[in-house]
Amino acid sequence: MAFWIFAALLTIAACLAVLLPAMSGRASAGADADHDLTVYQDQLAELERDVERGVIDPQEAAEARAEIGRRILKISGEKQKAATSSQIGKVIATCAVLMVPLASWGVYSVTGSPDLPSQPLEARLSKDPSESSIEELIARAEKHLVANPQDARGWEVLAPIYYRVGRFQDSVTAWRSAISISGQNAAREIGLADALTAEAGGVIVADARQAYERALQLEPGNPKARFALAAALSQEGRVEDAQKALRELLADLPADSPWRGAINQALASTNGDDGNLTSDNAQSEMIENMVAGLDQRLREQPQDPAGWQRLIHSYVVLGRVEQAKDALARGLEALGADSEAGNELSAFAAERGLSAKE
Repeated sequence: MAFWIFAALLTIAACLAVLLPAMSGRASAGADADHDLTVYQDQLAELERDVERGVIDPQEAAEARAEIGRRILKISGEKQKAATSSQIGKVIATCAVLMVPLASWGVYSVTGSPDLPSQPLEARLSKDPSESSIEELIARAEKHLVANPQDARGWEVLAPIYYRVGRFQDSVTAWRSAISISGQNAAREIGLADALTAEAGGVIVADARQAYERALQLEPGNPKARFALAAALSQEGRVEDAQKALRELLADLPADSPWRGAINQALASTNGDDGNLTSDNAQSEMIENMVAGLDQRLREQPQDPAGWQRLIHSYVVLGRVEQAKDALARGLEALGADSEAGNELSAFAAERGLSAKE
């Protein structure tokens, strides 16, 4: 009840803040007209005194009297018209201002949930984790890390979650924090490299390649790091070197290694016309889960301009033009094609050969 009383008082104050200046403005205009009328009446009285003293010619006095009379009649007419208009304007302004809160309360009473108890973030974060959404779990972890920024384990747990929900830049930051606090190991370096690659839309950039190399130094023979470095060679156009690295990796793997299928696919892809690991199944398989996860998240939470740009870029890098176009259309529908975010998304897509008109 206290909330509603407070809300009502705020509404009244807001209405008065709009109405009072408008009312005072009209009162000021009426006061100016009264002043002018008084001046002309004084001029008329002074003219009569001049006629009685013989200071002015009767003919000139008559002409002056007629001119002053015309001005008085004009002001009187304008004043009456303004008074009528002012009354109508006041009624319209008052109704318009008062309709805003009345309409808002009416709509809320139909579509809102006034009886639903409030759920502040603090309360939601204290719920049983099994009853929390992924966003609430992330918020809980973030709150913990704000209070405990040196908790390396917390950063290490949060980093792959950021990755799965498509927050790749945050994942990079989390992995760097974990490495800074606890030091390097192969798993952390590979996690950082994967996040950097995902942030770049599937392209193994220099920082990602260096992270894979560090992982391989820390854990010689790591198949994921070796496979990623082979893919990096292919991206650079060094197809023969990539094939050699993949064959060496295949020879070192046990017979039951799950990596054998991906490596054989990668080798088969390099025998095609394009000879590029990143354009076929091998690289697609590496980032398939990342792209699918980002796509699904944007379907559920579409108000994310940066997310739509990452998704479009990922599809373009993978050569999936139709899916990139579909992502562009969905992004523009969610953000608004004429909004600032929509215009930025259209420009971003145009730089990659996609048109919002297609």
